[in-house]
Amino acid sequence: MNKTNPGLRTSAYVILGVGSFIMLVPFLYMLSTSLTAAGSELTLPPKLIPEPFVWHNYTQVWIEVNFLQYTMNSIFVTLMDLIGTVASCAIVAYGLAFFQFRGRNMIFLSMLGTMMLPSQITMIPTYFIWKSVGALDTYYPLIVRSFLGGAFGIFLLHQFYKTLPKELYDAAWVDGANPWKIFYKIYLPLAKPALSALAVFTFMSAWNNTLEPLIYLQDKHMFTLPLGLLFLKNEVQNRMTLVMAGAVITIVPVLFVFLFAQKYFVQGIASTGLKG
Repeated sequence: MNKTNPGLRTSAYVILGVGSFIMLVPFLYMLSTSLTAAGSELTLPPKLIPEPFVWHNYTQVWIEVNFLQYTMNSIFVTLMDLIGTVASCAIVAYGLAFFQFRGRNMIFLSMLGTMMLPSQITMIPTYFIWKSVGALDTYYPLIVRSFLGGAFGIFLLHQFYKTLPKELYDAAWVDGANPWKIFYKIYLPLAKPALSALAVFTFMSAWNNTLEPLIYLQDKHMFTLPLGLLFLKNEVQNRMTLVMAGAVITIVPVLFVFLFAQKYFVQGIASTGLKG
């Protein structure tokens, strides 16, 4: 068995540590600035540890700048997107993986083809569709699409389903279980790793979504956090401490989800490359 050179391993750890610190510096500067008194954020040399800590920045952004409302809006939109995407993708992927019907492969390939289209191509037609049904300045354009399935989620779960034994389906069918019961009782519990991975990906995408709320929402009371952060600079007259406090509020949920669910990222990526 080949043994790794201790010196080479130490060098790799040092390089990775330095790289990690460099990547962490912008976040630390953002956090430090959010706790700095107004007018002190541009002092030279810059301080990573503010003196004193000013928590009023968060209070002002949270209440006076309406970030509490933006947070509730983001939670609602993200939760609905999460429920719709996981439920619809699980059902569609199950049907494509286990049911035999004419045109199944064509449907699956056509669905995968949509992943190759940049979202900018369909942005204008989609906008006019929602406008024609009077859904502008509502959450419908941000939520309804998630209940219609998504190519990435369907592909992810389809690939995972294909790794599970087909004999489970056949045995349950012989015992008298219908397809819905087989899906709910057998395959859905077995697909928890893939469902968790899809939930993490969906949360990250929905929580950080800025472009679609910018297109469809005009009422400030309906803004989500990324959109509220985008307009925060004008509302607080370029006070960088408040902007950074808003950025910290926006990024903290994503940071926690990434730290505690990063293993599901690996499982999700691995499951897409398994048996087709």
